[in-house]
Amino acid sequence: MPTMTDLVHDHTDLTDTDLEWLHALVSDWQLLADLSFADLLLWVPLRSPDALPAEAGPRRRDPGIPGGVHGWVAIAQMRPTTGPTAYPEDLVGKVVPTGRRGLIDVAWRERRIVREGDPEWGSGIPVREESIPVRRGVKLLGVIQRSTNLSSARTPSRLELTYLQSASDLAQMIAEGRFPAPGEEPNMVRSPRVGDGLIRLDRSGRVTYASPNAQSAYRRLGFPADLVGESLGAVTTHLCDTGEPLEEALTALLSGRSPREVEVETRGSVMQLRTIPLVVGGTRIGAVVLCRDVTELRWRDRELMTKDATIREIHHRVKNNLQTVAALLRLQARRLQIPEGRAALDEAVRRVGSIAIVHETLSLTPDELIDFDDIADRVITMAGEVSTPETQVTPKRTGSFGVLPAEVATPLAMALTELLQNALEHGLASRYGTLEVVARRYEEDGEEAAPNGDGPSSRLMVMVSDDGVGLPPDFDVESSDSLGLQIVRTLIVGELGGRLDFRRRPAGGTEVMVDVPLDHARRQGQRPPRQQQGT
Repeated sequence: MPTMTDLVHDHTDLTDTDLEWLHALVSDWQLLADLSFADLLLWVPLRSPDALPAEAGPRRRDPGIPGGVHGWVAIAQMRPTTGPTAYPEDLVGKVVPTGRRGLIDVAWRERRIVREGDPEWGSGIPVREESIPVRRGVKLLGVIQRSTNLSSARTPSRLELTYLQSASDLAQMIAEGRFPAPGEEPNMVRSPRVGDGLIRLDRSGRVTYASPNAQSAYRRLGFPADLVGESLGAVTTHLCDTGEPLEEALTALLSGRSPREVEVETRGSVMQLRTIPLVVGGTRIGAVVLCRDVTELRWRDRELMTKDATIREIHHRVKNNLQTVAALLRLQARRLQIPEGRAALDEAVRRVGSIAIVHETLSLTPDELIDFDDIADRVITMAGEVSTPETQVTPKRTGSFGVLPAEVATPLAMALTELLQNALEHGLASRYGTLEVVARRYEEDGEEAAPNGDGPSSRLMVMVSDDGVGLPPDFDVESSDSLGLQIVRTLIVGELGGRLDFRRRPAGGTEVMVDVPLDHARRQGQRPPRQQQGT
């Protein structure tokens, strides 16, 4: 299904500024649908009669409609959560000629809200239609078709009457270009909904109606009496008076003079409040305040933040401990007189250091995902720094590892350290040469994978190549007594479920191919067959 942006660009002459206004309206029109107990359908005029499909019937042009509208395209649809829908099918993208939906034409031509007197029965159920022109300043952008399913009509309660009156006021504000509020950012976060709790205020900020859910929310804050007749700002300020200064007076915030959102907390309860001023005909007549008890949500957020902070602190302490171990090993290595023992301790220092780099990165991230390119660069730099002066090799990286989970990053960093060190010590010992790490993510069907892709068929291929002396004729990684190569094989094949291949380069030197799956389930439940080794 095409997006609203696609439909506007493909079928209309609306500008990007107009589109931003419509996005702001649509991001917030669930409120209007719920208050109206009705479906909403946003129609905008077509750019040209050529956009009409052949099945739409003969084209009509109403000379009385400003701008010579030839037809309409539906670009957005919303169903109510407070009542039955009138249109269970999706109508977004539908194109109709002028004259097919008369109320829309009249609302556009006369720039006013148009209501149908008698319900329509075209779909087998009674539907009351209403059309609301959408204005931005003095410019008309489109028309909202509001359709109410009357099949379950009954005598409305006071709550429903308050909903309908508030919906009528909001519709008039849309027709006057006052909703959404000019200059207000689109409401893209989870704000209170109509069913969470609704309070209606008069011009002075006093409560004229509070829904049962709103009344219950204030009882949890510590206000047991009826809210009707009370000043909402004064009541809320009194409940939240902890002796500490507030950022801004709640009395002013909840007076209904400006659109605002605020959270209040007291007695262990947290409530989210959203104020929507009602300005009809240039006169402020009151406000609608939506409220929602978010105590449980905020408690969970704080728990998650605490857990995240604890995990990051653990990674930080592990990094510090590993660095301490590395320092102790270096100190021990300096005291040894046996060259073999000193070399073994130096190798241990490098292995511990590569793991410490991963934990240092994890201590700075909010989750267990790591941009491995930075880790790879640090491991490559560390390998170059500890190489012998006779080697004169500067390793480099080509391609991108992308974002990897911690369970892949730790063993991969250690394996990369071993492969680089092995190339420097054996393939490029006491000589000039090149050492390159090439990384590429791909799908098993051969397509390039996204940098963050970790789907069921995503894999990571890493090639470590040098132009050194190459592999010995009888080389076999499985029978090699090298501790470093045994560690690499255990990590890549055993822990990550990947493939490991050593082979000679055609131009001389060695290539080591590492290929690991990025899907957690495949790493845990699948082990590759015995790989072919280079000869």
